[in-house]
Order: sequence, then structure tokens, then C-alpha cells
Amino acid sequence: MSVGQQQAKDSHGGVKVGSAFLGFVTSIGMIVLLTALLAALGLGLGGVGSMTESGAGDVVDGTGSRTDWYLGVTGVVVILVVLFLAYLSGGYVAGRMARFHGARQGLAVWLWAVLVAVALTVVAAALGGRQADSEQLSPLVPSGDELGVGAIGLGVVAVVTLLGAVLGGLAGMRFHRRVDRAEAQPPSAPAPPPEPRA
Repeated sequence: MSVGQQQAKDSHGGVKVGSAFLGFVTSIGMIVLLTALLAALGLGLGGVGSMTESGAGDVVDGTGSRTDWYLGVTGVVVILVVLFLAYLSGGYVAGRMARFHGARQGLAVWLWAVLVAVALTVVAAALGGRQADSEQLSPLVPSGDELGVGAIGLGVVAVVTLLGAVLGGLAGMRFHRRVDRAEAQPPSAPAPPPEPRA
């Protein structure tokens, strides 16, 4: 990194709250888009899935079937992939806009999500007078029932979204590093003019 780039980093680095907020908004938009896409695919494949379900041969115990278990595991994986991609996109937007400290920008995107989720929980609890359901509050964090593992599931979601946001911030910052390296290279000498023909 050149002296000028280091000076720019010192003067314009750090967490950019506005960039992080726009990254958070991007994450929410990606969650909505990916969820809508999955819902459309599910409607298209719903008939096929209902025809493939079988009864007594799939029973594992008295309470469920292998088909239900596989669908549950698949649902958890799909939710985690959607959240990871959404926060990866949000972190990328924040890191690309802020230029420096990509990991910090990704962390700030994730913190925006946590703050908004907490604020919605407090408002819903104050207005409704009952414990708020995270599924009704926001698409940021699925409920424990969706993941089937309660607090551990929410912890997994927190880790996956944080990882996605930080990696996205680093990826967004990489674009600027490539530009900085290109600017730091000395310009190539112009080609000599062709010699006149005799």
C-alpha cells in the first residue's frame, strides 16, 4: 500500500454507519427475493413431492416418517443458505461502498440486523403485551420452531449470518485493493515510433 493509500485509509477508514445500513437493507431485500424464488419453486414442485410421499414403508417411529425428517433437514439447510447468501450480499455492498476495513463493515451490517430485531421485539412486546414471535417480527432470524433446535438453532443462524456478512465485506473491499494495485504500478513506457522506410 502506497503512502497516499495509507493516508486515505487513516483519514477515511473505520466503520461507515451509512454503508452498513445500506448493506443491511440489501440483506433484507435478498432474503425477500430468495424466499420468493424458493416459494415459487416449491409451488412448482409441490405436486411432484406429494406424489412421491409414501406411508408405512417410511415410518421411523410412531411420530414421523423418513420423508418428514429429510424435508425438515433440507428446510434447515435451505434457510441457512438463504441467510448466508443474503448477508454475504449485504456485507459486499457495505465493503464496496466503504472501501476500507471490509470485515468491520460486514460486522456492522450484522449489528444493524441484531439492533433492528431487538427493537422490533421490544416494540411488539410493549404494544402486544405478550412475548413476540420472531417469525412475525422480521425475516432476519427464523424462529426456533423452524430450525427445530431452539436456542442452539438461533446461535447457528447468528454465526452463519455473521460469517456471511464479514466475508462479503472482505470481498467488497478486494475490488478496491485491485484498483489500488493497478494505480500503484508505474505507467508503461510508450512504444517507440516506427522507423521510416528507406
